[in-house]
Amino acid sequence: MASEVRVARPTWLRARVPGGQRFENLKQLVRSQQLHTVCEEARCPNVGECWNAGEATFMILGDTCTRACGFCAVTSGKPGSVDRLEPFRLATTVEQMGLDYCVITSVNRDDVPDGGAEIFAGCIRAIRSRTPHVEVEVLIPDFQGNRKALATVVEAGPVVLNHNIETVPRLYARARPKAIYVQSLELLRQVKELDPAMTTKSGLMVGLGETHKELVSTLKDLRTHECDLLTIGQYLRPSRKHLAIERYYEPHEFEKLGDIARQLGFVHVESGPLVRSSYHAGEQARVARAITENTR
Repeated sequence: MASEVRVARPTWLRARVPGGQRFENLKQLVRSQQLHTVCEEARCPNVGECWNAGEATFMILGDTCTRACGFCAVTSGKPGSVDRLEPFRLATTVEQMGLDYCVITSVNRDDVPDGGAEIFAGCIRAIRSRTPHVEVEVLIPDFQGNRKALATVVEAGPVVLNHNIETVPRLYARARPKAIYVQSLELLRQVKELDPAMTTKSGLMVGLGETHKELVSTLKDLRTHECDLLTIGQYLRPSRKHLAIERYYEPHEFEKLGDIARQLGFVHVESGPLVRSSYHAGEQARVARAITENTR
C-alpha cells in the first residue's frame, strides 16, 4: 500500500494559542456545571478568540457520539444516559456568563428515540425563562430523519436552526457514513414547512478532495432547500486517525466561494480558512436579520 502523502500546512493558516483570564474563568465555569463545549471537544481553532469575547458553543447530551464521522474529533462510542437536568445547568451557566447570544449543539444520540430533541427544546426554554433577552441558535444532528423530533426543536423557537451539510454527496461514504445527503437537505426544507419565518443555516468544509463543480452544486442544493445562512471553512485534520487533508484552499478561493454563494441568494455568508459553524454566530444572525428586514 502506498504511503500517505502529507500536505504541509500553509504559514498563513494559524490560530492563536488559547489563553487569557477570561478564557480560564470560562473554562472553570463550564467544568463546575459539568457541561461540555464543542469548542474543546472538536478542537476548534477559534476557541481562544471566542471564549475571551464571552462566546461559546455548548455541546449537550454528553461527550460521546454514536457515530464516527471521518473528520470529527468528538469521541465516538456508547453514550451514557440522557441527563434531564442539563437544561437547568446550561441556563445557569449562560446567565453567569452574561451572554446575549448562545449556540447549542450536540453529539449524535441515535441510541434514544428522539435523538435528544426534547433536551434541545428544554435547553432553549430554560435559557429563555432564566434570561429572556438571550437569543439561542441550535446546531442539530439529522435526528435520523425523524420529523417529529425536528418539530420539537422548531416549536421551542430558536432564532437560528443550523444543520451542517458538511461536504459534497460523493464524499459522504468516507466523511459521514451514517448520514444521508438528501436527508440533511430535506431537514432544512422541513424547518421552513414547520415555521416559514425561521432562519436556517448550514456549513461546508473544504479540503477533502471535492471539486469546484461539486461545491457549487451543493451550494445550489442548499439554496433550493431554502437555506438562509452559510459558513465555509477549511477542514483541519484532528489526528492521523482521521481523514487526510487533500489540499488547503487559499484565502482568495474562500472569497470566490463566498461570492458565488451570495450570488445564489444566501442571506449571509461567512467564508474563510478558520471559519466554523458558530464563529461570530451572533453577529451573523444580526446581519442576516438586518438584511432581511431591509428587503421587506
